[in-house]
Amino acid sequence: MPGIAGLISSQPPDVCRRLVQQMLGTMHHEKFYVAGSHEVPELGVFAGWVAIEGSASASQPVLSPRGDIALLFAGELVAPHDARSVIPLYERQGEHFFGDLNGLFSGLLVDRRQQRTILFNDRYGMERIYYHESPAGTFFASEAKALLSVLPELQAYDHEGLVQFLQSGCTWGSSTLFRGIKRLPGASRWVLTPGTCQKQQYFDPATWEAQLPLSSKAFTDEFDNTFTRIVSRYFDSGAPIGISLTGGLDTRLIMACESPASQCAVSYTFAGVEGETLDVRLAARVASAQQIPHHALRIADDFFGNFASLADRTVYITDGGLGVCGAHEIYLNRHARSLAPVRLTGNFGGEILRGVTTFKPLGVSADLFHPDVRRELLDKRFLPTVEAIHPVSFAAFKEIPWHLFSLARAAQSQITLRTPYLDNELVGLAFRVPDTLRKSPAPALHVVRSRDPRLAVIPTDQGLLPAARWYSSLARLWYRTSFKLDYRRKEGLPHWLSPFDRLISGFDRVLGSHRFLLYRTWFRGELAGYLRERLTDPQTLRSHLWDRDFLSKLAEHHITGRRNYLREINLVLTCAAIDRLLLCSTAVGGPTVGTR
Repeated sequence: MPGIAGLISSQPPDVCRRLVQQMLGTMHHEKFYVAGSHEVPELGVFAGWVAIEGSASASQPVLSPRGDIALLFAGELVAPHDARSVIPLYERQGEHFFGDLNGLFSGLLVDRRQQRTILFNDRYGMERIYYHESPAGTFFASEAKALLSVLPELQAYDHEGLVQFLQSGCTWGSSTLFRGIKRLPGASRWVLTPGTCQKQQYFDPATWEAQLPLSSKAFTDEFDNTFTRIVSRYFDSGAPIGISLTGGLDTRLIMACESPASQCAVSYTFAGVEGETLDVRLAARVASAQQIPHHALRIADDFFGNFASLADRTVYITDGGLGVCGAHEIYLNRHARSLAPVRLTGNFGGEILRGVTTFKPLGVSADLFHPDVRRELLDKRFLPTVEAIHPVSFAAFKEIPWHLFSLARAAQSQITLRTPYLDNELVGLAFRVPDTLRKSPAPALHVVRSRDPRLAVIPTDQGLLPAARWYSSLARLWYRTSFKLDYRRKEGLPHWLSPFDRLISGFDRVLGSHRFLLYRTWFRGELAGYLRERLTDPQTLRSHLWDRDFLSKLAEHHITGRRNYLREINLVLTCAAIDRLLLCSTAVGGPTVGTR
């Protein structure tokens, strides 16, 4: 990370070089980034890359011994392959080797011998490539803003993408927020020669869906063997590793199958301004059992003092995918980088292994929208839920790369992010789970019990105790109830309870605290000034999306505690930042957001 950018065009070389440098400039977010460019003028290829120094993508381009094949690469491959093995694989197998690659990646391979260029990405589409095709050429980049910076005619909302975003907070399929910009499908292998483009895919999810389910015992045994084998791949690093620990089952499973102490690792847990969440307490116990250092990385006063800048950077870096209520991601991952440049997480374990989903309508008040927009939203049917699609396909190929991508993207602007839960072997195995275990934690609990008894006696944040099934059955109900109540109090408080906020805040002492993000109350206190300023900005008020009367009351009703409008605030402020930072030609690549 952060990625690649370029164009394949017959325009004059000087023009193409200037466009590439302009695109790369919008992606150079930090002082610790490195960048470079590569060109093959006879094929019309002009491209470049930006990467975090010391990362797997920092040494580019990768060249064949004779220099006639070049690779620009973003992301990471998982052992036994790395970026330097791509060209040898290509020379032996031609373009058919992509299905053998494991990891989250994208790249551009330029072959002077065969006069062709191949644009590709991982099978899930997690390492995004945005593109635009026009008579001037094919433009591509890991970040949409790079295309917006050189193609100002695209600086407008895409109608379909905007409707999707207002419904669910993300765009679906190949859609983006921006007119004329599409997203490369997962498992793409586009072969471009002068005047032609063969748009191919090297993997079809139906291959995995066609597998027969295993019995409960066979799946549990295979899961044990597979996870134990693959997890070591994600500790394989020439750089220090930080383990992002929570109280959840998915990071517990990682710790049970690999000894972090032998990897000289450090662990940490994200935390709020004060107090200890259940995650912090349980993660500290897990780290102590494994004899590795543990840190609580906290939100401090500088987060609120710099919030306006952090919110803008979040929206800008993620191309609008993560809203202002995701500003903590860059802030906390910056602190994580000070401990280790690589962050190993349990992200996506629940989605892949147990059918957990957060992909749903945003749930904002219909009164927020201008009547014309309101009618449009009501006419559009929300994407079918997991019941209409194979649940693992839904998670791996839809929810994670569409809905959860931007959380990962914000983190990847600061660190190298890894998770074993998108390993090809593990995802392929997840399709073979029997119906009896489809949403069950039993296989993971079995692995923790058998692999590390020390961790089996520490409960998870859901009340699961690997060493005691009876305890798990009883405690799970209490933990689930306390989690839901904690969410309601800190984020989803009903309007009628908003006036009693101070009284309800005392429940933490009884129920325990699960969530450390308090945006609902921050917008009533520390961030109230920011909220008033942004919601009274003339550009925000001029937006065609919102009902003017509703918008005029939004800030005061929330700040005074009459209503809980957190979701509406996040949506309005995020769209306002998209308008100001990405869709205004004078702002794209601006010095306060797009640069160091």
